[in-house]
Amino acid sequence: MKFDFNQYRNMLKENNIEVIYSGPIWASGIDGLAEMLLKRLEYEDIPLSASQSVFSVFVEQMNNMLMYSAEKENQVNSNGGEMKTSKGVYILGIKDSTYFIQTGNIVTASNAKILKTRIDYLNTLDKKELRKYYRQQIMAENDNPESKGAGLGLIEIARRATELVKYEFEPLENGLQYFSMYVTIKQGGK
Repeated sequence: MKFDFNQYRNMLKENNIEVIYSGPIWASGIDGLAEMLLKRLEYEDIPLSASQSVFSVFVEQMNNMLMYSAEKENQVNSNGGEMKTSKGVYILGIKDSTYFIQTGNIVTASNAKILKTRIDYLNTLDKKELRKYYRQQIMAENDNPESKGAGLGLIEIARRATELVKYEFEPLENGLQYFSMYVTIKQGGK
């Protein structure tokens, strides 16, 4: 079967998809994806505030996939060193000056519960309350050196989003769940 590039490109265009990545994710590998995304945002000539929001959400979503993924593996890099990888999907779509960002990865039931609780709470806060909560969590993190971020990434995502953060959990085998997060950023939106 021959790969039909035009059919694939048309499908992406019809669904307003500008960037899609599916595969392993590792801390230093995020840098390459981040550079690709920045170039794409520059190519699209996106206003700076929207570009910063899209980029910030990308970084936080990737870090969340690294932190919460149930599919962590130790890999050996080209230098013979070990690196932890996770698996995930990242999709960026653009339509009418609105950016749709979706990520997906497999999580444990306990991490699903944590994510659901945190996102549900953040969705109850307005932008002013999110800024205040963010500052409180930074202070809490500084008081506790054992903290793994105090949920700052999810707060940053909620702060940058122009609509409520949407999510889904799809049950899988062995108590695992597929977690999808949807973030919308509108140019000039609040």
